[in-house]
Order: sequence, then structure tokens, then C-alpha cells
Amino acid sequence: MTVRTGPHERPRRLRTTPALRRLVAQTRLHPAELVLPIFVRDGIAEPQPIGSMPGVVQHTTSSAVRAVRDAVAAGVGGVMVFGVPRAEDKDSSGSVGLRPDGVLNAALRSLRDEVGDQTVLMSDLCLDEFTDHGHCGVLDQAGRVDNDATLEVYAQLAVAQAEAGAHVVGPSGMMDGQVRVVREALDSAGHQDVAVLAYTAKYASGFYGPFREAVASTLVGDRQTYQQDPANRTESLRELRLDLEEGADLVMVKPALPYLDVLSDVAAVADVPVAAYQVSGEYAMIEAAASQGLLDRDRMVMETLTSIRRAGAQVLLTYYATAAARLLGG
Repeated sequence: MTVRTGPHERPRRLRTTPALRRLVAQTRLHPAELVLPIFVRDGIAEPQPIGSMPGVVQHTTSSAVRAVRDAVAAGVGGVMVFGVPRAEDKDSSGSVGLRPDGVLNAALRSLRDEVGDQTVLMSDLCLDEFTDHGHCGVLDQAGRVDNDATLEVYAQLAVAQAEAGAHVVGPSGMMDGQVRVVREALDSAGHQDVAVLAYTAKYASGFYGPFREAVASTLVGDRQTYQQDPANRTESLRELRLDLEEGADLVMVKPALPYLDVLSDVAAVADVPVAAYQVSGEYAMIEAAASQGLLDRDRMVMETLTSIRRAGAQVLLTYYATAAARLLGG
């Protein structure tokens, strides 16, 4: 039987040519919305490849400067900097994160000197890279993360990173009250113009596996007592409310692709810009499949980033930032 459509029942008309599809596209990516995460490692003479993340490296400070220059030239909107200290510099309190000559603060200073305000320089404000136990906070005598003791260190980290040149600090440890403490510390130190990117909905995800290699994590145990449970959706809105009340300038959902429902929920009610982080495991899956010829890398990069943008993210952290910006013609 032949089924005939009426004259007003042909949505395919708007899909017939690339020009028409571009014209009516509801979701658009722009290089300025992309943020490139980079890892800077202390004590290496050359960039070190990260085995689980093909194409991503642990940078020296000088190679990080080159990578950021390339990102700026491609039109990328910002970079998020992670520091990887020497193993012997790690301790139970993550004190190397506070040192002006510590790897993260030194890298921030070099990058700010190099690019100034040409891009947005973000810093990861956490302790997991700097502690010998690999947790995001200070531990109590029972080996549990001490929320309030950790907040005291976060306040100091915020000031140190602002003084090193960060435009935006990103408290990522999921401690209760972290945004308030960071905001107050920045304001008290005269850094009222430094913004706070709150990791509002950060889930205890298996997608972080490759990241652990990237930052040489020494984690013992897991982070399920402070990161969100993947089974829960609505508590992200409670976290959002608290972060906004405490003064967050931007909020973020992490990971991105497995949590598009959460991202959509947050974006629907947030009155500040919403970010999402396409994390290491998401990157690794695309790379693994592309290396086997199972999918087109560039097409999947753009499709996944578009889906994250469509779900409501205005800022997208992705290891593909520079490559995607070039594909977009930035």
C-alpha cells in the first residue's frame, strides 16, 4: 500500500542540502565555547604521552605554553590547567599545591605571562594531584576525608592560584561549602575579579580512569563518599542551589555524555553559565573505536560535542578543543 503525505507533512524538505541544514540548525558550536584541559608535569624534559589517551600528553611548562598558543590561534575560549608534581613532593596535605614554585602555580604564572588576557586561564582547585593518598581532601585519623579541614586548604589554594594568574578557579573536590569558602578567601585577598567555576554535579564515575594516569594518581580507595552517586539525578539540583547561593559564577556537570539528563536539568534552572566536561574516558572511547576503523573520529567528535551543547552546556571542556575549533574554522 502506498502511503502519501500531505503538502504540509514533509519535514525532509529542510534536510535536502548542506546549506539548508546549516541554515535551520538549532544547535551551533563555536570555538570560543571550548576549553582545553592540559596537564603540566614537574621534572620532565620532554612532553610525555599518556598511554590511555592517545594524542594527549603531560606537558613541560614550555610545551604547555606552545599548546596554549595553538589553542588561542584556533579560537579556543579557555584552558583548564592541572599540575602533576614529582612523587617526592606529594604529602598527606597536598602542600606542594600552595607553593608559589609548585608545578601548577608556576605553570599558571608562565601561561599568564605568555598569553595575558587573550584566553581564559582556569585552574583545577583540588588536592588529589598533590596528596600521597590521592584523595581530594585532607584525611582524618580514621582515613576519611575531613570536609572542614579540607576547606581550609581550598581557601589557601584559591588565593595561591589567583596570585599565580588564574582568571577562574575550579573547586572540583565536591566538599560541602567549598564555593562559599573559596569566594570569601578570594574576596578577602583582593581577588574579587577571579571567577569561581563550581563542579556542581561531579559523579563518582568509571569514566575517569584514563585521567588517573594523566595526573599520576596515587588514590587508595574511592571517592564515593563525596562525589555523587551515578544512580541519583535530583540531588544535582540541590547541589546547584547551594553553589549558586554560595556565589558560583559558573557551574559544571561532569562527566558530560553519560549525564546529559542531569546537564539538561541544571541548564533549565541555572541563572549562570553552565559547563560540562567531556572527560578522559569519553575521549578514550572515541579514540579506541577510531583506531580500529569502527567510526569516523572527526564526525564523532563533532556529534558528541553538539549533543552536549544541545543538552544545555554553554562551556565545553574537551581534550578535542583545539582540533574541534579547527574543524569549526576558528
